[in-house]
Amino acid sequence: MTIRIRKAAPSDASTIHGFILELAIYEKAEHEVKASIAEIESSIFSSDSPAKALICEKDGEPIGFAVYFYNYSTWQGKKGLYLEDLYVSPKHRGLGAGKFLLRHLAQVAVEEGCGRFEWSVLDWNQPAIDFYDSVGAKAQAEWVKYRLAGDDLIHFAQS
Repeated sequence: MTIRIRKAAPSDASTIHGFILELAIYEKAEHEVKASIAEIESSIFSSDSPAKALICEKDGEPIGFAVYFYNYSTWQGKKGLYLEDLYVSPKHRGLGAGKFLLRHLAQVAVEEGCGRFEWSVLDWNQPAIDFYDSVGAKAQAEWVKYRLAGDDLIHFAQS
């Protein structure tokens, strides 16, 4: 068995979309996925896209993905790597693929001079929390995540 990480290509848009749907079903939020395959292709693979994607393969078969982008810390004066999504299909869990993906991203962050590597996890997703704890990640309980989206974003922007 060979697990390998590679940069995603535009031809992976359908695969990534499928993984996004699987992830959304797991997170009980399938109804929130609005992106089409074409939108995934254009939003991740356009020349001005802030997002980057990786595909995790086992013996040449895609079994998971990660999407990330760079943010910036004013306190550190450095960019950071933000992991938007990391997902491995349930039938391929337990092989170390998730840890392999996470370590690959940590290596990217170090190579790129990032001061931080961050992500969010749902508070009920105990398997993910346990996994992140096992690699030495520290929960940031003092920070509260806020979001403006959809109609709320539009109404506030127009007010």
